[in-house]
Amino acid sequence: MPHPKKRKTKSGRNERRSHHALKKIALIACQKCKQPVKPHLACSNCGYYNGKEAIDVLKKLSKKERMKVEKVKAKEEKKGEKKETVSNS
Repeated sequence: MPHPKKRKTKSGRNERRSHHALKKIALIACQKCKQPVKPHLACSNCGYYNGKEAIDVLKKLSKKERMKVEKVKAKEEKKGEKKETVSNS
């Protein structure tokens, strides 16, 4: 088995490992749901990228989970309609 001819100094070892440090992940807020997302990637929560739907998130859910999400969306739409009618009056 090969052995090193000379001992590596601490500085030489540390210089070699200088690029091993972890970098902080940059996150931005999704424009639609305000969840933290990596830049230039579609949001895994709502499936939107750059204002357009890139991934159909409901397709990946089970039937039971899909029904829950659709009920929540229907309630939000009703609330939005009520607010519009009140503000128009």
